[in-house]
Amino acid sequence: MKSGYSGTPKEQHIAGQGAILLCAILWSTCGLFIKLVNWHPAVIAGSRSILAVFFLLTLRFLTQRGQNRPAKILPLFVYGFWYTITMILFIFANKMTASANAILLQYTAPVWACLLGWLVLKERPHWEHWAALFLVSAGMFLVFRSGLAGGSLLGDCFALLSGITFAANSVVLRRQKDSNPADIMIAANIMCAAFSIPFFFIFPPELSMGNIFSILFMGIFQIGAASVLFVYGIKRVPAVQAMLICAIEPVLNPVWVLLVTGEKPALSVIGGGGVIVTAVVFSSVIGRRRNNRN
Repeated sequence: MKSGYSGTPKEQHIAGQGAILLCAILWSTCGLFIKLVNWHPAVIAGSRSILAVFFLLTLRFLTQRGQNRPAKILPLFVYGFWYTITMILFIFANKMTASANAILLQYTAPVWACLLGWLVLKERPHWEHWAALFLVSAGMFLVFRSGLAGGSLLGDCFALLSGITFAANSVVLRRQKDSNPADIMIAANIMCAAFSIPFFFIFPPELSMGNIFSILFMGIFQIGAASVLFVYGIKRVPAVQAMLICAIEPVLNPVWVLLVTGEKPALSVIGGGGVIVTAVVFSSVIGRRRNNRN
């Protein structure tokens, strides 16, 4: 989605950083609001995606009125498949395990993206990527250790799978550089909403004020507005820097849950999460320095 913002490259860069930061803060509230809604995970996923689609399509209509629509619709749904799976898995994970476990295991995505990029895009990993993979594996062991003790192994597995599918999504987007990321996000949310339709009849949602407010916030702000901010920011800052800014998400996610619901992550989860975040940031910084030298 286009923006009328203009300015010097430095101003554009700062604006992009601010957009990514706000996006990460909105994303970090996901775990909290999923915990607050007592609906089936598929119903939550579908409800917020329906709202996100209306929000994004309305904004697209207002900002791109008179412009040509995408010539090929089907590829948008093909490219958005992995993001759809990521959203569904992450909500199931948040319902089945601690919020800290879910976000920290999903945050292994950059490392999986590195490995998938090697297999699909033929981009050979560097030494810092292998070091990060080793550290992430150690961090995952600590997180899973807590999950096993709490009986939430399946939730932890869903969270880990969401990290892998999120990585697959990033690789697909990099391979299809000419596609509009905003249109792909719209297609992904349409598929997520379609997937959830049968669950609305099997598990009818309770329409309390708390549930409705939480779904409205997730659909309009946590998915809709965050998607707009991400698309705006990623066009103005390097992908590596965007990922570094987004490191605030796994830090804030369990904090919101702790402050509102009192859910405290285990010490092993905190330690494992610290190792995972450190590994991702470390590999990103080294990679950026190498790119600057070349």
